[in-house]
Amino acid sequence: MFIGEYLHSIDAKKRLALPSKFRGELGNKVVVTRGLDNCLFVYPMRVWEALAEKLGSLPVGEAGTRSFIRLMLSGATDVEMDSQGRVLLPEYLKTYAGLEKEVTVSGLFNRLEIWDTEKWSAYKADAEKNSDEIAEQLGKLGIY
Repeated sequence: MFIGEYLHSIDAKKRLALPSKFRGELGNKVVVTRGLDNCLFVYPMRVWEALAEKLGSLPVGEAGTRSFIRLMLSGATDVEMDSQGRVLLPEYLKTYAGLEKEVTVSGLFNRLEIWDTEKWSAYKADAEKNSDEIAEQLGKLGIY
């Protein structure tokens, strides 16, 4: 399980070292794709394969469904971690997420998210302001 948030930097060769705490569970090859809210999602291969299977079985008759499938699948790339736990981030994904140098890697159960650190701070501050409302909605779903 991935939890926590970690500050990292993208080096001059567009590589990002993933947190050492997560490397064993991630394995040597991961999938990086466009995430929601202009971040990147990072999946271990086994989790990605199950998600891709679900996405591939969705009906494509609805425009919103097609758009989401396209966003996730066409933006995905499989990358291998080097011996220092670094992954090479393609330019189109860096551009999508607005990543320059300082990033936050957040563990979210079965995936990681990579955020521009300033965007992450703003997103988190907004979520914290609305935490009562969010908790209420989760309560209605029987989660909290």
